[in-house]
Amino acid sequence: MASPIYLRGAQGLWTIDGAKFSADATAQIDPSNSCKCMVFSDDGSLFAWCNADSAFILDTRTMEVVHDLGLPKVVAMKFSPKGTVLATWNNYAVTRDNAQGSPNLRLYDVKSGTLKKALMQKKQINWDPEWSTDEKICVRNVNNELQFYENNDFDTIANKLHLQKVSSFGLAQSSSPCAVAAYVPGTKGQPSFVRLYRYPNFAGMQSTLANKSFFKADRVHFYWNKPGQSLIVLTSTESSESSYYGDQGLHFLSTKGESCLVPMQKEGPVYHVEWAPNSQEFVVVHGYMPAKTTIYSLKCEPVFDFGTGPRNVCAFNPQGNILCLAGFGNLAGNLEFWDVKQRRQISKTQAADTTHFEWSPDGQHMLTSTTAPRLRVGNGYRIWHYTGTLMLQTFTTDHAELWQAKWRPSAPPPADFSISSRPVATEVVEQPKAKAAAYRPPHARNQGAATVATKPLQEYEPPSNAKAQGGDKAMSKNRKKKEAKKAKAAQEASNPKSGGESESGSAPAGGAASAPVNVVSTGDLDKDKKIRNLKKKVQQIENLKEQQASGKQLEKNQLEKIKTLDSILSEIEDLELS
Repeated sequence: MASPIYLRGAQGLWTIDGAKFSADATAQIDPSNSCKCMVFSDDGSLFAWCNADSAFILDTRTMEVVHDLGLPKVVAMKFSPKGTVLATWNNYAVTRDNAQGSPNLRLYDVKSGTLKKALMQKKQINWDPEWSTDEKICVRNVNNELQFYENNDFDTIANKLHLQKVSSFGLAQSSSPCAVAAYVPGTKGQPSFVRLYRYPNFAGMQSTLANKSFFKADRVHFYWNKPGQSLIVLTSTESSESSYYGDQGLHFLSTKGESCLVPMQKEGPVYHVEWAPNSQEFVVVHGYMPAKTTIYSLKCEPVFDFGTGPRNVCAFNPQGNILCLAGFGNLAGNLEFWDVKQRRQISKTQAADTTHFEWSPDGQHMLTSTTAPRLRVGNGYRIWHYTGTLMLQTFTTDHAELWQAKWRPSAPPPADFSISSRPVATEVVEQPKAKAAAYRPPHARNQGAATVATKPLQEYEPPSNAKAQGGDKAMSKNRKKKEAKKAKAAQEASNPKSGGESESGSAPAGGAASAPVNVVSTGDLDKDKKIRNLKKKVQQIENLKEQQASGKQLEKNQLEKIKTLDSILSEIEDLELS
């Protein structure tokens, strides 16, 4: 059954029953139009919000306010994993009488509502402390060092990890002793790097579990799997020579010491990364539009390719049996629901103008919303069934703004369920949308349709089993090797040479046999040998061009080699004619 939905906007703070699929089943929590933020505890039993006057904690089981913290102008809030501590952040400010500023990061005991500790945190970026799931460890970044607290005792710093100019970190969301990743940006030609440590072992380089260095990184995002054993690091730059949006890179590290670059299946940016709930696979949406979506194993090997499409985000439901692929922002708002086990598409629909979406805890419904300030018109929310059925559609009245919409979490998530592609019953009637006319340049708008030349749209790639595809490639490669070996043996039988060498006097590049090169004799042995070597280079360049056409990203020296094709062909022609 779908959980309640909490909404925050210019009309106040209210909730609706997400299971009744009716906007009439509402209950107002706060009529104030100055609610700046709201947050749930992980199990959904606690809810906190603030307005211009104070911050409050609500028990969602009784719908009673248990604490009024008396703290105005709160900008951000966060519960610890077990809901025992509430962290709040206010804007940092200095006055003429207080040039040092006042503490603006506060940690409250949820049970008593009392203030445990007040700390200084000037920037809102990475303001929030991070806890292990059992709350035995808490960590925050202070002046180029990570400070660790134990058992929510914030009066004593239990341990420190000092790294020069460490800018961000990621604590594994698992029980202690857990791993922590620290990122240090590069300077003066030195690469940036990420290092993994196991708390509390921070002494010396021998304590480093894994290390990965890279260039082209202005910021990083950490994606830990649930056991806290594998980490995906998404690096990005502000801008680059090839793209206004910068360059992205994807790296894999594990607490076993493994580290590697995740191989992309298509050139272009990385839009989204998501771990499967089983923590054995992860999904990456990447490549220039239409983007490619690929599932990878823990060995960073492609497992399944969802093909290409207008997508830039992905999300597993809590049970992990359905994956939603979507395209928002400047895309049309497509929603694709896929059966993860069967690797098949269940349904497809469109949620235009979506600024936020998330799965319901029951794993069968999805909430999409159009919120301000991203979009200030058409604010509202929709509830969808995974079969693509629209269950509820509501817009704010009097053009009032909606700022946030969220399901109330529930723990533990419901058990797995059987998936059906049959649409469910609904009372919502979707309004048909007018089809947009094809774009015509100004000079052709008064001409007939037949006179306007149109460029065909790029075709989408269908989904495919990456493992089977890799197996076919391997079989094809082995078959080519065997055929080349037979051809070489036949050639040596007709023109034997000592030492099993090819006619050029050297083994083929890479140690693998290649197809024989047919050369018409010019009567000059040295000239024939040179022509044969040049034609082998042509073959190698043709192979590189085929790899490039298939989407493989080539190295810089390989790209330079392709550029020499015309000069090599010209040289062959001159030798054959002379």
